[in-house]
Amino acid sequence: MGYITRTAEQLILKMGQSFPCLAVYGPRQVGKSTTVEHLFGAEFRKVTLDDLQDRHAALQNPREFLESYGWPLIIDEIQKAPDLLSVIKQNVDEQRLLWLKNNRPRELMYVLTGSSRYELRQGIAESLAGRCGIIELSSFSRAEKYGRPAVKFNPDLNLLLQRERELGSVYCAKSAVFEDIFAGGMPEICNGAVSPVIYHKSYISTYLEKDVTKLIAAGSELKFRNFLSVTALHTAQELHLDTIAATVGIDVRTCGSWLSILESSGLVFLLQPFHSNLSRRLIKAPKLYFMDTGLCAQLCGWPAAAMLERCAMNGAFFETYVVSEIIKNICAFGEDPRQSLFYYRDIDKKEIDLLYVKEQIIYPIEIKTNLSPHNPTKNFGVLDKFKLKVAPGLIIDTGDKLRPLNKQAYSYPVSLLGL
Repeated sequence: MGYITRTAEQLILKMGQSFPCLAVYGPRQVGKSTTVEHLFGAEFRKVTLDDLQDRHAALQNPREFLESYGWPLIIDEIQKAPDLLSVIKQNVDEQRLLWLKNNRPRELMYVLTGSSRYELRQGIAESLAGRCGIIELSSFSRAEKYGRPAVKFNPDLNLLLQRERELGSVYCAKSAVFEDIFAGGMPEICNGAVSPVIYHKSYISTYLEKDVTKLIAAGSELKFRNFLSVTALHTAQELHLDTIAATVGIDVRTCGSWLSILESSGLVFLLQPFHSNLSRRLIKAPKLYFMDTGLCAQLCGWPAAAMLERCAMNGAFFETYVVSEIIKNICAFGEDPRQSLFYYRDIDKKEIDLLYVKEQIIYPIEIKTNLSPHNPTKNFGVLDKFKLKVAPGLIIDTGDKLRPLNKQAYSYPVSLLGL
């Protein structure tokens, strides 16, 4: 299989017309460099700071390094030489004046890639604010894996019904969904180059060696590896650092620091609770989700999709799959999922898996592996206290079509997600 088209390509090209610099970040090996090279490689030179010689040159003399390559230029793993960012700022500002003086349109000068959200965003905020467009890539979404054109996720019922009519049947059996969950979305797996188990074992080792050892105390590698597995076992659950810390045998502060590494690497997403000043009885802990279900399955020790489908965690994995698919979709269309996605739970244990909040409208979403869950909308009424419009919600399941359940929700097949 050849190059797989990314949904975010149109966003990247559009932002490239507006900014003199772009930064594409995301977890290791999700295809950042491949995507950038596909879009710009014919016209841009490329340098990777994984190369020790180039990295040394960039660290020793950033200005001379950039002068030697000129522009337009792709710089891979930019966070390994952060001092380049201030020189890029100077080059961009100088060029902006020339464009203005000569009445010429701006051009895209630099495309940067990096695998640390925190380091890259912090560096750009300090040096390239207003000069650099930022795009986040994750592993492949369902639409990308199957070569289907994606549309922006919107739970508005009229739009969903219209889209279903346009697409026709895209039904996917539950067993096939769990095959997708087990495989995950890493490019090497989606291209059929390697089996999920072999790939994810290698990925974990590479991630530990290249991204983690410099960030944790010497001698903590085995405990961090255990921390990864324990954290994976808590996917789709409320995050309680004390519980994870006690299981791993570390203190809560270290646990929080290590979780920040996972989050900044793009491996996990923390879904915040939805609350307002109207209610103080709400749970304040975020829910934790792994962004690639295949990696999560490997960390949990599941050896095959069929076993994953039958295990006690099948509901948690299905929920993780749905939430990560929605997050990937929202990011690919240039929006921040932290602005629209939440969950609800109060101390009376009333819970709603997902809330999509947009333009003062709340769309409640429940995620169920069973086709006929008992009273899935029983908690939707708790949302009335927020004094916002509550639209008909969704029960995302493994069914074959959109079906009305009651006045509050429709059953929505997972196979339609992102399409």
